[in-house]
Amino acid sequence: MSIVEKRWNELADIKDELAGRDWFPGTSGNLSIKVSDEPLQFLVTASGKDKRKRTKEDFLLVDGNGKAIEKTSLKPSAETIVHQAIYSNTDAGCCLHVHTVDNNVISELFSSEGKITFKGVELIKAFGLWGQNDQITVPIIENTSDLSLLAQDVMNVITKETKAVLMKNHGITVWGRNGFEAKKYLEAFEFLFSYELKLRSFQTVVS
Repeated sequence: MSIVEKRWNELADIKDELAGRDWFPGTSGNLSIKVSDEPLQFLVTASGKDKRKRTKEDFLLVDGNGKAIEKTSLKPSAETIVHQAIYSNTDAGCCLHVHTVDNNVISELFSSEGKITFKGVELIKAFGLWGQNDQITVPIIENTSDLSLLAQDVMNVITKETKAVLMKNHGITVWGRNGFEAKKYLEAFEFLFSYELKLRSFQTVVS
């Protein structure tokens, strides 16, 4: 089995699992996984596909400019440029972008602060944070239909410690060194978002 086939199956398994959680409403979301560093090549979701179904046309291989390497009628996700920027500027091996109600609401609630930070919640250990005072911060950027600008805005807010970026009312993009790590981070962030929203709702009722 070639490296492309291995990465294809790995990304397809991730897609199936996330689809089972209803994290791709209305064909939204996009996923990618790196195939090689030099030259940069990665598999990315084809545009407009039903991610609940597993087909041979789910992904296509693109180069460092986000262009299809082989002749195909498929179009890469419109947000391929964001994945490209992340691969070019971080040690990411896999990028996952999903739209959930929780991450959209969180991005709206905290957009004026430009970030949301979690501290003292057990699940931040998913990010390798074990210290009593450790914390994890997710930057929040404004959404824009100019995808080149969106990719630049992502690059402007990430640091070495950043694992994800929230786009206001547009979902979250998470990355890790491989598929397992990226999915683990995504699951942890979605848990933290849900936790924050439920905590706020209870505090409102009590007050």
